[in-house]
Amino acid sequence: MDLVKQLGPLLAAEAAAEAHGVGVEPAELEQAVWLRLLERTRDTGPPPHPARWLRCAVRAEVRGARRRARREVPYDPMAGGPPSGPEPRPAEHAVLAAETRRTLRAAVRRLPGRCPALLAAMLSRTDPTYREIAGQLGMSQGSLGPVRSRCLGCLRRMLTAEVAAPEPWGKER
Repeated sequence: MDLVKQLGPLLAAEAAAEAHGVGVEPAELEQAVWLRLLERTRDTGPPPHPARWLRCAVRAEVRGARRRARREVPYDPMAGGPPSGPEPRPAEHAVLAAETRRTLRAAVRRLPGRCPALLAAMLSRTDPTYREIAGQLGMSQGSLGPVRSRCLGCLRRMLTAEVAAPEPWGKER
């Protein structure tokens, strides 16, 4: 495809320039833009001004990554426990943790495509490396990050829909 040869160096430069400002890998950004281009050419054909389209697509992906980064909160297992009220007893804590794991694994199994296998491998108790997961799933190591991000986004949306707060900011009446 001539478009790939034509836009490859420009995309690499744009992704390298924009990615680190939002904390994503340039390769992940490139892959997301290539996917966007593939979807666009399938639906409406190639863009009339490919270089301009590519720059806009890179910036749109960066804006999306920035929004996701603002919404995501790092997980700290040591800060667990309810914000108020009594601490659960050890037996209650074990039951709640087991129920949480069961809910998570059931949601992972309902994900589409490669997501269940990928996330199951990442949730494995053996804590495999990206190289081991890529070999196990027959994927390139470079595509694991973007696929993982899409799978986690899908899982996040699925769990949010299942555990939706009844009122804004999670307040109940």
